[in-house]
Amino acid sequence: MPFTEICIYQVKPQKVEEFEALMHEAKSLLEKQEGLLLLRFAKRGYRIDMEQIKEGLPPLKINRIVKSVKYMLYWEFDTKESYGAAQKNLYDSYWKSIEKCLIVPHDKYLGEGVF
Repeated sequence: MPFTEICIYQVKPQKVEEFEALMHEAKSLLEKQEGLLLLRFAKRGYRIDMEQIKEGLPPLKINRIVKSVKYMLYWEFDTKESYGAAQKNLYDSYWKSIEKCLIVPHDKYLGEGVF
């Protein structure tokens, strides 16, 4: 089963442009990682509440920033070892610059695929 990381970044509102530029630059490095099966990066721009769910309505656009702008990185590898090597490459290149854009250290959720 593939090994997966979902990473949540909470970016300072004044650092959004810098963060997006860094991640765009880092994308070429990330895509070249040995064993990478899938890479996705998304910016949170919508929310959904029970009313939308019950009625089958589309999510609501987020119109204001409260504390941070949230981003999600999803990447999947063939093995934990390939994932570990990719983390080292990211740490050695973009990690510190990325961390300077965040209000808190990023959250990592790791696991093996279930189905």
